[in-house]
Amino acid sequence: FVLATQNPIEQEGTYPLPEAQLDRFLFNVVVDYLPEADEVRVIQRTTGAPPEPIEPLFNGEDVLAFHALVRQVPVSEDLVRHAVRLAAATRPRRAGTPDFINESVTWGAGTRAPQCLVLGAKARALLRGRAHVTLEDLHELAVPVLRHRVLLNYRAEADGLRIDDLIRRLVESVDAPGS
Repeated sequence: FVLATQNPIEQEGTYPLPEAQLDRFLFNVVVDYLPEADEVRVIQRTTGAPPEPIEPLFNGEDVLAFHALVRQVPVSEDLVRHAVRLAAATRPRRAGTPDFINESVTWGAGTRAPQCLVLGAKARALLRGRAHVTLEDLHELAVPVLRHRVLLNYRAEADGLRIDDLIRRLVESVDAPGS
């Protein structure tokens, strides 16, 4: 189990991970600056009295049970197929790939992408109090699952194309189940 952070400034002494290693991360979550009110609370809590002792909420066995529970959440074959189609649509120069992908992408997502999309959607469903995956679960996780698995080409980068925007456009362009 690995959590990693990447600071986009002062990267001296750090090296970008190769794409094959990045692919092993479930999500790439971007944490932006906090809104002012949240930042004020952080400053108040971290510059005042000593923090309360950390109390564990669960142990390693609990984490394994959470993993097992997530895997038990049902997902329809149509939604699994949709996750596969989303990943496949990122692969340039293949049958059915949208033109804007062919024009902007050097390398698309592999098989880990739909695996991560489905597992993440199952976890999201549970966190939302549901015992089944919805199309919204898949679509909400498309950006954090795909942003580190799709490589923009030089032209797209030179044009200022953002990977998040490309993925959102892709989600809109791939037919949803039942469409």
